[in-house]
Amino acid sequence: MKTHLMLIKLLTLHSLLVLSVSHTFDFFYLVQQWPGSQCDTKYSCCYPTKEKPRPDFGIHGLWPNWINGSYPSNCDSNSPFNAIEISNLMNQMESHWPTLSCPSNDGQKFWGHEWNKHGTCSKTVLDQHEFFSTTLKLKTHINLLGALKDAGIHPNGSEYSVTSIRDAIKEARGYTPWIECNRDASGNSQLYQIYLCVDSSGSRFIECPVNLAKKCNTSIKFPSF
Repeated sequence: MKTHLMLIKLLTLHSLLVLSVSHTFDFFYLVQQWPGSQCDTKYSCCYPTKEKPRPDFGIHGLWPNWINGSYPSNCDSNSPFNAIEISNLMNQMESHWPTLSCPSNDGQKFWGHEWNKHGTCSKTVLDQHEFFSTTLKLKTHINLLGALKDAGIHPNGSEYSVTSIRDAIKEARGYTPWIECNRDASGNSQLYQIYLCVDSSGSRFIECPVNLAKKCNTSIKFPSF
């Protein structure tokens, strides 16, 4: 009898452990930001110490989320960011995941923040190197700027409807993005960040299961950079 009860307890504990590992989060947001909109505000920006970023969307992060709209954060203080882990990715990181924070720096503080806050919550799926390499691959695969340019939407300071931006990406890439805006130094609404959703394995894009409430004007600027 005792052996039977112990077996039940062990099976229950195993089930709980499996559940906690496999249901740590439900999906990822892949968030990319337009550097021209981050710099064209009253707060301005600073370029990385190495060089000015290229005129392309840069990665903000890959963020684990739950379907209820909340998200885990800072999940493991015992696994801090270690730049050595991604030493072979540095050229790609500098090109596709540049920092624009002030004062100018090499980006490691930004990447460390993203790993410590978000990446540690995806450790059951992606270790530190995989977290960054996967994000880089997703960004290159989706090529947001290419999709917009193919639809005649260019970063030249012109205004475009949010609907046209959303539809261009949906038509070219097959997934509906969520658009976030900020305001330039004159108060004009402008394209700032684009969110796309990725399944919990980090392997494929999906339609977003959560409706993001991001405020934008009907028409927004797409500033040059």
